[in-house]
Amino acid sequence: MKYKVEQKVYYSKTHEWVRIEGGEAVIGISDYAQNRLSDVVLVELPLSGKDLKAGVACLFIETMTATEEVFAPVSGRVIARNEALEKKPELVNTDPFGEGWLLRVKLSAPTEVDCLMDAAAYASYTSTL
Repeated sequence: MKYKVEQKVYYSKTHEWVRIEGGEAVIGISDYAQNRLSDVVLVELPLSGKDLKAGVACLFIETMTATEEVFAPVSGRVIARNEALEKKPELVNTDPFGEGWLLRVKLSAPTEVDCLMDAAAYASYTSTL
């Protein structure tokens, strides 16, 4: 099965995506991840001001059958959370690269993005799973 891969974002092996906008990162989960999770019923976001460390769990996504950790793909401070997900968590499924974004983070180590995959590498990676 083919999954949508956005060209202007970076991906982690744990299926989070990062779009860099100035010194900030918008973070979400990939189309591959949302498809594997199935119907999202709850997104438990961290509070604004929380410091995130790359590779460490930063929030939870709950489906009808499981609760999954989402890992910070980059380090930084949460400056915005997608409050719309409180009322419409299904946006993670229907628009993972748009209205289903999770967090906006002020980057503390911008070079961490260099450790992430571009769209072509991520598409190749998911094709092996």
